[in-house]
Amino acid sequence: MRSRYVITNGIRLHVLEAGPPAGPLVLLLHGFPELAHSWRHQVEALGAAGYHTVAPDLPGYGRSDKPDVAYDCEFINGTLVGLVDALGHDQFVVAGHDWGGILAWTMARQFPDRVAGVIGVNTPDLPRGPIPPVQMLRMIFPDTPIYIIGFQDRYVAEWVLSWGRGADDFIDMMFRNATVKNADAFPDDVLEVYKEAFRPAGALTPPIEYYRNLDRNWELTASIAENKIEVPCLMICAADDPVLPPALSEGMEERVPNLERVIIENCGHWTQQERPEETSAAILTYLTREHPRMRR
Repeated sequence: MRSRYVITNGIRLHVLEAGPPAGPLVLLLHGFPELAHSWRHQVEALGAAGYHTVAPDLPGYGRSDKPDVAYDCEFINGTLVGLVDALGHDQFVVAGHDWGGILAWTMARQFPDRVAGVIGVNTPDLPRGPIPPVQMLRMIFPDTPIYIIGFQDRYVAEWVLSWGRGADDFIDMMFRNATVKNADAFPDDVLEVYKEAFRPAGALTPPIEYYRNLDRNWELTASIAENKIEVPCLMICAADDPVLPPALSEGMEERVPNLERVIIENCGHWTQQERPEETSAAILTYLTREHPRMRR
């Protein structure tokens, strides 16, 4: 596994990379509050199988640049497709977990000629709601606002998450304390990678800006949100995910007709880290069958 930087769309992205550069490209997108490091097991496994496998720190995260822009789906996904261009590829399969899954399903509709397949990890392709998502959440939770609502006020979330030991407490809470089934997936050295990334002042703001652009994304995707994703897709669910349970993926076939499903047992939200071998095996089975060759 290699670590390097790639310049695209005027910013520098840090990526983890493995496999032959001439092999079929698989782009792995992490969630919140994660990094390319979340895909370390899959980068190595897929690279060893002959796929050019690339996991970036998403724009605004970790060692990637943090420009002062609107972190909406046009900027983020445009930058990620620019990464594909910089790597010299035409088509690619995109896999996304958590926020990365939201981006991946959107990307397939934004760039249908480029995306050869989508792998959703925990995050299903959800139908477009009748009103913007944050507006809907405010109506559903008027008295006990959930974290997505709390994230909307600029710098309030950053202030709250800086209490105590700041990023260290936040990362411990998100990964180790919230992982019921497979807590051993997060030893101290793994957690330190995330803590180091989120300790600097301002490091949390760009990732939280993704949430602050949810309603903007709803507006930006109005013309494509109902488009079916016709390429072969894989939905990997975790049986014990309290955030994105498998039931959320029910009905996806209406929008993603060429869909395969896999449920990983005894697994919580951090699927590719809690159950790396099962996750890698599911992805490789899908890639071998559906994407033996992609246009470079």
